[in-house]
Amino acid sequence: MTRSGSLRSGLRTLRPEAFGAEPGGERLARIRRSPHFEDGVFQNPGGTARTRPSGSALDLAKVFLDRDTRPRRSPRGTVPVHPTTVADLARPPATGLRLTWTGHSSVLAEIDGRRVLFDPVWGERCSPFPFAGPKRLHPVPLPLAALGPVDVVVISHDHYDHLDLPTIKALAGTDTLFAVPLGVGAHLERWGVAESRLRELDWHEATEVAGLTLTATPARHFCGRGLRNTQHTLWASWAVAGAEHRIYHSGDTGWFDGFREIGAEHGPFDATMIQIGAYSEFWPDIHMTPEEGMRAHLDLQGGRASSGVMLPIHWATFNLAPHPWAEPGEGTVAAARAAGARVALPRPGEPFEPTAETVPSEPWWRSVALAPEGGWPEAAARTAVKATAGSAALAQAGTAGDAAGRTAEDEGDPEAVPAG
Repeated sequence: MTRSGSLRSGLRTLRPEAFGAEPGGERLARIRRSPHFEDGVFQNPGGTARTRPSGSALDLAKVFLDRDTRPRRSPRGTVPVHPTTVADLARPPATGLRLTWTGHSSVLAEIDGRRVLFDPVWGERCSPFPFAGPKRLHPVPLPLAALGPVDVVVISHDHYDHLDLPTIKALAGTDTLFAVPLGVGAHLERWGVAESRLRELDWHEATEVAGLTLTATPARHFCGRGLRNTQHTLWASWAVAGAEHRIYHSGDTGWFDGFREIGAEHGPFDATMIQIGAYSEFWPDIHMTPEEGMRAHLDLQGGRASSGVMLPIHWATFNLAPHPWAEPGEGTVAAARAAGARVALPRPGEPFEPTAETVPSEPWWRSVALAPEGGWPEAAARTAVKATAGSAALAQAGTAGDAAGRTAEDEGDPEAVPAG
């Protein structure tokens, strides 16, 4: 073996297991045949989105390390986690559809007698290393094993806060199937998931699992876990249709006009799970603000605000952006009110049925976030003469979330710059 070959072999040996594996063989050949793969990388709908923060690294560091705003990025007390039990989840949903948000983008969906687990992350950090990177701001509501049997695990993309090594290795010991975007199967195979249990899809492809139809739909994001971002694994949102119900999980995405097409083809949905956190002016193309998330929900529902329930996801569990911790929740409440749309606000671990008469609606985060000057929006709105004053108060509430500071080790990097 040549000296350079020996060096490459040594570097592969040192590669952390959490980095996963690069696609190769027939998997890579299939990637290259994809209509969404061009110039050696997967392309976003409507053109290439920025996948690195705009502005200088110094500007970004100043924002993340600012002494005045940094404490607001964490809760100031213990996040109220719902004490879900095995018995709670053993009872079938009365309506045939139940969602349990366990934090960040992880959701257990019980739909028409089947169970779908989206983006399960039970690890303590979303990082390739157990000692560094963004750390959980609240514990997982219940052990992974307490969920009971799962028919299919759905992964949106391969970033650390969506594809978690210890969680996947635990699930690899079960008989569940995995539905993943094209290329992501390489990671799972390295971690012990047999190829026969993988359903690896390109955008617009579908698979049948236990009577459910799962379709990989477009999203506007990017991929990567290792030292190099090769863009050889796809990212996706997902539409799931059962005999009676339809649901949608956005994964991570910027807003794009393709939501209307997804809704027209696969909706309307009884529930949408929409990313509304970890946004920033430094990376506007690949994450949505709460207002953009509500716009996406309405697009998916054909513009009908009365159709379906929106569940906000991708917030409250990890610090991944410079916005205040409570801002995504407050922004979603304001956007839902302005649109006249129905939004569910469960605590982490709190099961609810989207088609039931009522859904959780209490802004639970306020109990552990410092109230803004003048109080929370409802109180301020009652004393305002004009409706616009209430809207201003809603916007002001986004600055709430004053919190006990965390060490730089716990803060980690924003998700737009994948660890490693």
